[in-house]
Amino acid sequence: MPPQMKPTTRFRALMARQQVTIMPSIGDAFSARLVAREGFEAVMSSGNASSATRLGMPDVGVMTLSENAENAGRIAAASGLPTFADADTGYGNVLNVRRTIMEFERAGVAAIMLEDQVTPKRCGMLDGKRVVAAAEMEMKIKAALDARRDDDLVIVARTDARAVEGLASAIKRAELYAKAGADAIFVEGPRTLEEAEEIARNIDIPLLYNITPTGSVPSLDVPTLERIGFRLLSCSVYVMLAAIPGMQGFLRTLKTTGDVGKAGASAAKMSEYLDILGLNEWQELEERFTLKPEKN
Repeated sequence: MPPQMKPTTRFRALMARQQVTIMPSIGDAFSARLVAREGFEAVMSSGNASSATRLGMPDVGVMTLSENAENAGRIAAASGLPTFADADTGYGNVLNVRRTIMEFERAGVAAIMLEDQVTPKRCGMLDGKRVVAAAEMEMKIKAALDARRDDDLVIVARTDARAVEGLASAIKRAELYAKAGADAIFVEGPRTLEEAEEIARNIDIPLLYNITPTGSVPSLDVPTLERIGFRLLSCSVYVMLAAIPGMQGFLRTLKTTGDVGKAGASAAKMSEYLDILGLNEWQELEERFTLKPEKN
């Protein structure tokens, strides 16, 4: 896919394929560079991971619009990949949704996901969620569509109704949101393979599947999701969870032994770290644009 193509257009092209696009879910620019380095075609700016890395707080609706949009923009810039941004509930009513679309679009993301929880929301993996009336979410979607300036910007509608009102209600909401003009749908939290199949049978626009570490959602692989009819796959906070043992291991060994060399025995090399950050490119730019001393 031509890198000069707009991120929004690139993302639409990915969704149009008859295959699943994997979007690792991360919350910071360094992780975004790792995702790109490993050859993924898109990345997800996770609200959960962003709240954790930016604030050190759980995903309970305390991160602000500006904090989230800025973070998503940094992820998009660092990765160079089409970025799928979790914009929570749109941060309020239809006017807030309009501002949300403006800010995330300015940040350079390719897709924006809005959910039908009440404000403030809570992470989809947590208990105690509440959803707004379906008609209210329908108007939010229409407001989002009206606010975008790039027609290729993907508006994704998410419903959390499965955990609150049951699967039938969640599917009914998803159908309404698709009819309202959403470009893709995420029905959060199917409990079984059969439920995932039921969702796919009833929704005829691109579908997102998200695998969570709680075990409540079946961990379906790409071939299975492609057979069912899903087009996008995210993986909650798994990238962050995978990093925790390595960081804890270093810190615990350092605390107990006081030996930095021993604690860092299995750490990545400094050369790899600098390579991920693109130091060579920065040094080449510095050399290119630095004035050279005149020869006498």
